[in-house]
Amino acid sequence: MEIGGLQKFSLLDYPGKIAAIVFTQGCNFRCHYCYNPVLVWPKRRGKVKYPSPKGEGQEGHPRIKEGDLFDFLKKRKGKLDGVVVTGGEPTIQPDLPEFLAKIKKLGYLIKLDTNGSNPKMLSRIFKEKLADYIAMDLKAAPEEYEKACGIKFGLDKIKKSIKIIRESGVAREFRTTAVPGLVDKSDIEALGKLIKGEENWFLQGFKKETELVNERFRGEKAYNMKEMEGLRKIALKYVKNCGIR
Repeated sequence: MEIGGLQKFSLLDYPGKIAAIVFTQGCNFRCHYCYNPVLVWPKRRGKVKYPSPKGEGQEGHPRIKEGDLFDFLKKRKGKLDGVVVTGGEPTIQPDLPEFLAKIKKLGYLIKLDTNGSNPKMLSRIFKEKLADYIAMDLKAAPEEYEKACGIKFGLDKIKKSIKIIRESGVAREFRTTAVPGLVDKSDIEALGKLIKGEENWFLQGFKKETELVNERFRGEKAYNMKEMEGLRKIALKYVKNCGIR
């Protein structure tokens, strides 16, 4: 498993649980507003780098050895409820099921974050009961999905992942980062139709004052709370609960 980071304690990332967060390295999307560029870009000559506006490479997260991670988790048994596995994009890691199984054997609950690009992997994870909670990102309206995620990508896999997640019986949430120019009221309407009847959908403002995958978005206008509330009201036409983060 390519592990690019570890947060040893969180009260926010796994609803109702005390958790550690494991960040996997690498992502198949290039979402412009992503604030974890050092987890997105593939390693080059053993170092994690990403392009800066001037083209130079900058070093990213140091690698964490899998053995060291599990030593930490063994010591925290009884003090942590669960482990959040996020990224990057965890489902592009071919050994993800084996990794999750090792965490489960220690008695931890697992929350998995995903962009929904690998429905085959999600099916296996649910079949083997390796996740207790799942959060899937919804990027934009179907016709704008490639623009938002920054790559050429067929939407069929996203729709299939939504279906698999909704039929899994696993506790879940959907999430959308609301970025002016990429997500507007019509996008919320379109996404709402894809998950109509779901329990939880969260809207997130984007972090504009930090390193981003696309540095042109840094410092750009973000929605204010009044505007976010307007988007939330639209979302509530389709789901039971919509929160703003």
